[in-house]
Amino acid sequence: MAKRIAPLTDAKIRTIKTTEKPQKLFDGGGLFLLVTPSGGKLWRFKYRFKEKEKALAFGAYPDLSLSEARTRREQARNLLANGVDPGNIKKAQDAAGTEATETFEIIAREWHTQKKPSWAESHSVKVIRQFELYAFPWMGARPIKEITAPELLAVLRRVEARGTLDTSHRLKQNCGQVFRYAIATGRAERDPVPDLRGALQSPNKKHLATITDPKKVAALLRDIDDYQGGIVARCGLQLAPLVFVRPGRELRLMEWTEINFEDAEWRIPAERMKASSMHIVPLSRQAITILRELQALTGHGRYVFSSLRTGTRPMSDGTLLMALRRMGYTKDEMCVHGFRGIASTLLNEQGWNRDAIERQLAHSERNSVRAAYNYAEFLPERKKMMQAWSDYLDKLKAGAVIIQIKMTA
Repeated sequence: MAKRIAPLTDAKIRTIKTTEKPQKLFDGGGLFLLVTPSGGKLWRFKYRFKEKEKALAFGAYPDLSLSEARTRREQARNLLANGVDPGNIKKAQDAAGTEATETFEIIAREWHTQKKPSWAESHSVKVIRQFELYAFPWMGARPIKEITAPELLAVLRRVEARGTLDTSHRLKQNCGQVFRYAIATGRAERDPVPDLRGALQSPNKKHLATITDPKKVAALLRDIDDYQGGIVARCGLQLAPLVFVRPGRELRLMEWTEINFEDAEWRIPAERMKASSMHIVPLSRQAITILRELQALTGHGRYVFSSLRTGTRPMSDGTLLMALRRMGYTKDEMCVHGFRGIASTLLNEQGWNRDAIERQLAHSERNSVRAAYNYAEFLPERKKMMQAWSDYLDKLKAGAVIIQIKMTA
């Protein structure tokens, strides 16, 4: 059985005493601190590549902190997992000399740091992870101004060959943003991404599972009311069809301060919206009832759907989806995003103003200036529509067969 290595601490590093011979203090995963007889403390990363044992110098402590050394270790391990020798990357960066700060990886990470505050944590992690897996190993050490369209295409084709077409297109888009950031900061002259138009396979558009048959919708709503799992999950699923917002950053991260009970409105801030503009959700009487029930349980905290385990954080990303699965709905039948499909389909079939429906769904407005000001567009009609929609769902649950909701303004 392999001996478990206790991770290093700053306290241990600071208090280590020198000896006549060099010492190695191991942190795990190949990272160790070489302590010299003269008192030097040097970070080293030990690894094997193509059956050869190698070592990589990261820097000296405390100039390079323990956490920074661990980050470099993970970057090196990621390169190895992708068949790339991290020592070769460092040599390429050293050879670039003064251009080392103008490599694709350095600029991509700088761009990511700039964008991170405006993103959800999960999205931020996903973006940098894609770069680390699919881009940095092959062109991370290249001066960004020297990267050509064929070179970038070769990187994207590797992703495409894995069958992950959506990922290849998202990576291309993010690379384009990095190149444009480099142009804006004076470190590149052009973006090669537009030259790749049509060069990648188009991803197959997947329609998210939903139910649109009114009888099946009624059964789903009754199943939700009968759900025996956690009360927060049940209330989340009860509210989802009444507000039909996106389940991730919009519903899951709903905060009590965003709700105006007097005006029966929920105002979602721009930073949580896909279109980056504030969104108003009129709250029906049924929605208010659900929120009042939850308020007694989670109203003392920040999040409406807070984790009962911690009390300070929102429920996890998969809570509502897991509840649907426990109720017996498969991935091909229904997902949490599917409540948007139910509302869109049935409201359109029943003749409501298509523009009001689209506004309530918060579908992206191509004109960014208009998007910043149209959050209240069709609001009186949307308020009537949302109440009529909740009444319609109540009647469906009660067993009504065919119902035409009133569409008069």
